[in-house]
Amino acid sequence: MKTWLLLVGVGMALGCVSGTPDSCEGRCEEPYSVEDECHCDAECESRRNCCEDYYVHCRPEGFSRSRDAITDEELLHISEQLYGADHNKARPNDIAINPQYRAAPDETDDQEDRSPEPLYAYVNEKLFSKPTYASFIRLLDNYQRATGREEEVTAEELREQDTFLREVMRTELMKKLFAFLHKKNRYSSEQEFLADLKEMWFGLYSRGNGEKDSSGFEHVFSGEIKKGKVSGFHNWIRFYLLEKQGLVNYFSHNFDGPWDTYPDVLGLQFSWDGFYKEVGAAFIGCSPEFEFGVYTLCFIARPGRACHLSLGGHSISIQTYTWTKSTYGHGKKYIATAYVISP
Repeated sequence: MKTWLLLVGVGMALGCVSGTPDSCEGRCEEPYSVEDECHCDAECESRRNCCEDYYVHCRPEGFSRSRDAITDEELLHISEQLYGADHNKARPNDIAINPQYRAAPDETDDQEDRSPEPLYAYVNEKLFSKPTYASFIRLLDNYQRATGREEEVTAEELREQDTFLREVMRTELMKKLFAFLHKKNRYSSEQEFLADLKEMWFGLYSRGNGEKDSSGFEHVFSGEIKKGKVSGFHNWIRFYLLEKQGLVNYFSHNFDGPWDTYPDVLGLQFSWDGFYKEVGAAFIGCSPEFEFGVYTLCFIARPGRACHLSLGGHSISIQTYTWTKSTYGHGKKYIATAYVISP
């Protein structure tokens, strides 16, 4: 018996040596440990913390082996459903943009303002009285834009987060998203989904100096300043409001999507109060729930990878990244960023 135990112990030790901390090679179905950099057990998909090569080593047949896995075809289908359910989006006469200069790839980083006029020539601000817009806008002034400075979240700001989540969950778009994720066994109830949305988007973590200075929502929708540059900031409403105040200066665009209605996609260059953004791809004219929902879908279905969708018959890809340095719940990852990939 002692000899057998010794051999088992040696085998286990060799097994540990054969694997690497950031790979699933030799680690499939290894028990979850909070100390691991990434994971290879069956629940890592729902926690969004699988190693990047999980599907190579642990799911040799890819997504087709599990009925709960989200296939590429299903992503195309659900994204078209969400696109069709965006009833609060801007109508063609609600927004007039003036893209002006189109920058070549080698011009996006030269910080030269080649567009003398603002990007937004007109926005029908009656849009902003809609519940999801109004509750979204109230969130935008809750953050210190500089990383490295701890966020102080007040009781009122927590209520504003809850109000926004409650309003978006009332929309057909977010109900369709929940129904899809529920069918895929990601969430057992709408309450569980709502609680997870709050953590993944609004949970605080540190981008610098150990302070809880950032969240997925702040980075993606409100924008941050890190090392003298604009970081994140992918929302059209935020851009319009700051441009109207004279705090954002539009320079040029490097990509204009194929859509002839809203939401459209623009890859743009701009400065925010003197800080530069080389390429800030954003949806234009979508509702807050559309952007919030599409980014959530891709973060859950394809964390850390390109997520290929279809909107109005046109292909589009979303890139998300997980925040790897801290977790919530049972090892779940926060959103680090999410944005449209512009060619």
